[in-house]
Amino acid sequence: MRILISNDDGVMAPGVAALHAALADYADCTVIAPDQDKSGASSSLTLDRPLHPCTLDNGYISINGTPTDCVHLGLNGLLPEVPDLVVSGINLGANLGDDVLYSGTVAAALEGRFLSRPAFAFSLLSRNADNLPTAAYFARKLVEAHEHLDLPPRTVLNVNIPNLPLEHIRGIQVTRLGHRGRAAPPVKAINPRGKVGYWIAVAGDAEDGGQGTDFHAVMQGYVSITPLQFDRTFQDGFNSLQPWLESLV
Repeated sequence: MRILISNDDGVMAPGVAALHAALADYADCTVIAPDQDKSGASSSLTLDRPLHPCTLDNGYISINGTPTDCVHLGLNGLLPEVPDLVVSGINLGANLGDDVLYSGTVAAALEGRFLSRPAFAFSLLSRNADNLPTAAYFARKLVEAHEHLDLPPRTVLNVNIPNLPLEHIRGIQVTRLGHRGRAAPPVKAINPRGKVGYWIAVAGDAEDGGQGTDFHAVMQGYVSITPLQFDRTFQDGFNSLQPWLESLV
């Protein structure tokens, strides 16, 4: 079995090394990841310049592009054989609720939607790596068991692991995405030459974080696993749109 591993924290991030180590004796794993931190890159492709793969001493492939670029190349000719599965992470930081719209970690997994197997995106709810072994344990456990899954094509499993030692994890819950409130206002900054700039501020707090959501699960000490699909069509909207359009004629 062949697994393509990517991330958005960059090819030298501790999370991608932990993920590779967790899966290396389970499958033939290849790491293709951005040459720098591309958090928040979402599903962007680089179209204004060529991409240059570079094989590092540890065998990882570094690319001067986005997480989606990395998986796109990996599935479409960069590798001698097409991988069977795409696994992304382990991201240092949550990807809960609305975060999935911006997350390069989730985007890398989403680019693997063309394969017949579900893709995985793993995130640890911390910016430090102290509990990476916990996340790596669940990454191995879930990926190893994926062959028994019966899911529709183009499904991505978004997995968030609490920042806890393994013995403190209470279990795994299947969840829906919660929703955040609006982010804090951008932070205005003026450089020494007087030019004004803005830093994107922190994400909003959970507004919809009740029982059954990914927010609630991780706050209670459970690993959250949320199935995602590419099709964002709002089916119930048809009932309102059709009469509205007819009224315009």
